[in-house]
Amino acid sequence: MFAAERRQLILEMVRANGAVSLRELARVVQTSEVTVRRDVRALEAEGLLDRRHGGAVLPGGFTRESGFPQKSHLASAEKTAIADIAAGLVGEGEAVVVGAGTTTQELARRLARVPGLTVVTNSLLVAQALAHANRVEVVMTGGTLRGSNYALVGSGAEQSLQGLRVSRAFLSGSGLTAERGLSTSNMLSASVDRALVQAAAEVVVLADHTKLGRDTMFQTVPADVMTRLVTDKPPPQHDRAGTELQALADQGVQITVAGTAQAGGAEGAAQAHGGGGGGSGPGGRGGEPARGGEKGRREMPMPGQRRNHPQGGGGSGPPGASSGPPQLRSAPSLPDQAQGGGRVADLAPRRR
Repeated sequence: MFAAERRQLILEMVRANGAVSLRELARVVQTSEVTVRRDVRALEAEGLLDRRHGGAVLPGGFTRESGFPQKSHLASAEKTAIADIAAGLVGEGEAVVVGAGTTTQELARRLARVPGLTVVTNSLLVAQALAHANRVEVVMTGGTLRGSNYALVGSGAEQSLQGLRVSRAFLSGSGLTAERGLSTSNMLSASVDRALVQAAAEVVVLADHTKLGRDTMFQTVPADVMTRLVTDKPPPQHDRAGTELQALADQGVQITVAGTAQAGGAEGAAQAHGGGGGGSGPGGRGGEPARGGEKGRREMPMPGQRRNHPQGGGGSGPPGASSGPPQLRSAPSLPDQAQGGGRVADLAPRRR
């Protein structure tokens, strides 16, 4: 049995049972425990499962949350690409809320370059990233410090958000599915995240592919409340991630896929159209001449009117666009710092 087939079988067993011993895995895939242990390490590095003494479990399960040191090293290139794109959605002089997490910390480092910005956050890491930014005001919630992710939680944090209204919220979490939306493993963190959502006109979720198809205990952002998801290209073998992306798009979530230097774009979820420069969005450059190779971009409308429909979003596509398999559409033009992470595309809903 090839390594890829063996690891896929191991992953399916862990997903089906929640936790499986190395001995049982070795018996089923008919190999040694040493080989299985090596496979489990490889799958853990991709964020698809967690190792335990003598076995493997679902990543985070429904109760456990990894600490900051473990999270900070997982999918770091993908988080960087996601943060580059998300920063391009924020314009000068805006007020936004940014939740806790390693991906939002990367976003905060880029928001330090946006003049006149006001950032409300419950994250010490986000505040630290913005502490020395010129012309960026940081407003922190109250609350009790939760050391595992350096976030302020509890009633003090939630009460400080009452009556607040900002243009958009940027949130991350432990898992994301089309059925339940964004979720996390901690009840106190989930409660504060829900308060952050209530304060925003639009909700932008930042989640790398390791979180797609993963469901954790406490729901924070239902799929019908999400305005946009910024994610990265799932690996070819990560079928469930692609399925979740399409299901979210079918529900009207605008999905932006950020390419990394390794991934190089959004192939694998679908084929990308060449982008054009005519669209504009928050922080975008409407009317700017198209960059090289960006002619003929078309936008496909999302079905129905959403409560948190994003502002802007580019020009409309030509009439008579043919129906067919799921297609990608180009994202709004972004500032220069958001252009370096690879191609950007929006996953459109299926045409019915």
